[in-house]
Amino acid sequence: MATNAVDETEATKATTDEKAVDTTESDEAPRAEAEVATDDAPAKEESPSGVGQGAAAVVSAALGVVSLTGSWIGTVASARQNLVGQLETAQNAGVAQQIQAVYGDAWQTTALWGGLFALIALVVGVVTLARPAFGTPGRIQAPWIKSVAWAGVALGVIGLFLAVLKYTGILLGLPSAS
Repeated sequence: MATNAVDETEATKATTDEKAVDTTESDEAPRAEAEVATDDAPAKEESPSGVGQGAAAVVSAALGVVSLTGSWIGTVASARQNLVGQLETAQNAGVAQQIQAVYGDAWQTTALWGGLFALIALVVGVVTLARPAFGTPGRIQAPWIKSVAWAGVALGVIGLFLAVLKYTGILLGLPSAS
C-alpha cells in the first residue's frame, strides 16, 4: 500500500509539473505568433457595422409617417397659400373662385408637401434595401433594418397615393358652390 501511495504522489507531481510547463509554453506561443502576425500581415480592415443603413431605414419610416400626418412646413405653406388666396381674390369674384383661391390652393399645397415627404421616404427606403447589393459581398443586412426600410417604403407608397388623391380632389374635395 505504501508503494501504491508513493506512486500516486509521484504521478500527481509529474502531472502538475507538466501542466505548469504546458501553461507556460501556451502563454508564450500565442504572444510570439501574435507578434509575427501583426508584423507580416496587413492590418485587418473592420467591416461596416450597418449603423448608416439602420439610420436610413428609421429616417425612411419617419418620413413616411410625416407624409401621412402632416408636417410643420406643410402647415406653414398651406397657411401662406391661404393668405395669398385671400389677397389675390377680388371682392366681386364668384363663390367658387373664392373657395378655390382661399381653401383649394391651400389644400393642394398641403398635399404637395405630403407627397414630397412620401416620395423622399420611398426613395430612402428603396436605397436602403438596395444598398447590400452594392456593398461587401457576403455581408448580410440585419433583419430589423430590412423590416424598418420596408415599413418606410410602404408608408411612402401610401402617403404618395393619398397625396395624389388629395391634390386631385378625389379625397376630401372642395364643396361645390352651387
